[in-house]
Amino acid sequence: IQQDSGGVQEPVATGGAVAAPPEVRLSWRRWPVVLVFSSYSLCNAFQWIQYGSINNVFVHFYGVSSFDIDWLSMSYMIVYIPLLFPAAWLLDRRGLRLVALVGSALNALGAWVKLGSLKPHLFPVTVLGQVICSVAQAFILGMPSHIASVWFGSHEVSTACSIAVFGNQLGIALGFLVPPVLVPNVEDVEKLAYHISIMFFMTAGVATALFILVIIVFKEKPLHPPSRAQALIQSRPPEDYSYVQSILRLLRNINFLLLMVTYGLNTGCFYSLSTLLNRMVIRHYPGEEVNAGRIGLTIVLSGMVGALISGIWLDRTKTYKQTTVAVYMMSLVGMIVFTFTLSLGHLWVVFVTAGVLGFFMTGYLPLGFEFAVELTYPESEGTSSGLINVSAQVFGIAFTIGNGKIMDHFETKAGNLFLCSFLFLGTVLTAFIKADLRRQQANTDNEQT
Repeated sequence: IQQDSGGVQEPVATGGAVAAPPEVRLSWRRWPVVLVFSSYSLCNAFQWIQYGSINNVFVHFYGVSSFDIDWLSMSYMIVYIPLLFPAAWLLDRRGLRLVALVGSALNALGAWVKLGSLKPHLFPVTVLGQVICSVAQAFILGMPSHIASVWFGSHEVSTACSIAVFGNQLGIALGFLVPPVLVPNVEDVEKLAYHISIMFFMTAGVATALFILVIIVFKEKPLHPPSRAQALIQSRPPEDYSYVQSILRLLRNINFLLLMVTYGLNTGCFYSLSTLLNRMVIRHYPGEEVNAGRIGLTIVLSGMVGALISGIWLDRTKTYKQTTVAVYMMSLVGMIVFTFTLSLGHLWVVFVTAGVLGFFMTGYLPLGFEFAVELTYPESEGTSSGLINVSAQVFGIAFTIGNGKIMDHFETKAGNLFLCSFLFLGTVLTAFIKADLRRQQANTDNEQT
């Protein structure tokens, strides 16, 4: 592979004649593309958790229940499920640029709609804005592995996927950090409206600027394929590809189905923990809204470090199965430790255990994406990512509702043990996944040829 000049021109025999395969070359534009995607993914993720991180403040402002505010976060999970297949089909048929434009435009639109909900009786307007952002997420979540495969070489594809996921995680981190700072817990509703308006205005401005950047920066694909595996996919005639048949092949792939369930269990636990964290911390440490946000920030920031290390490690070792099992097992250990230290009365202990939990649980996310692409090559990365994300949304909804109800009737420890039991199940199932690394094999076979 040559950088921006030259190329690999290895002749292969096809039908008795000698034909040159597509030239393999890396484009400098790959970095701006992944960074812009990461940025608007960040903005969308921020809007997901901006209500949950100050749940009690919005309960007071709108005069609704905690469960109603939880639904604002769960709307992201619910809306994604029916929109998976239309979004994945659009990604396959129309490509990256159109999907990026739709996702970033809807993200900005939802942010502006929320500005119309700055009075206590306008809760339905804020719901509408959040639902629009939820629709935007359907055009964002399945993109990281697709961008990595279309734009990046085989030696950097896992790192690129980690960077793409990195933005989403940073958005969640900021969603925990910024709202408690911008919107203090005050009794005066007019003051609350003023503080909320600052947060909504800032979000809408950033979302609009990022939409403009997408228009300028995003391209469909590079002029030359970045890897031999991608060259093989691009050389396939369009009539040879059937979207429905692709989905059916994925659903017959036992290893992928196992990964789909285990990814859903792990990520569903993360979604539940993120949504309910404010309630968990406030129950044991009353008046600590800001620190509750900082604990969420700690979980996600340490997870971002874990995700980046995982991506670099995979690019160097290609040990997908071993790394996934190890990280999953440590997520379970981290969740158990967090569960039993939350009620000790020492906030600094919670910060430490939350950081360890986040490093592994959030660090698992790009592992799941990349392992799925390896197990399902040459199927579309958008379709495989979409299916494992649907699994995550389904389990996220079930775990958030279940954990919330258990917390209401018992205590936070019981609810978190409920999550631990499913992480244990996920760890066991992950051990049964066979490391059938098809994309890696395609790259190796072509290098040998």
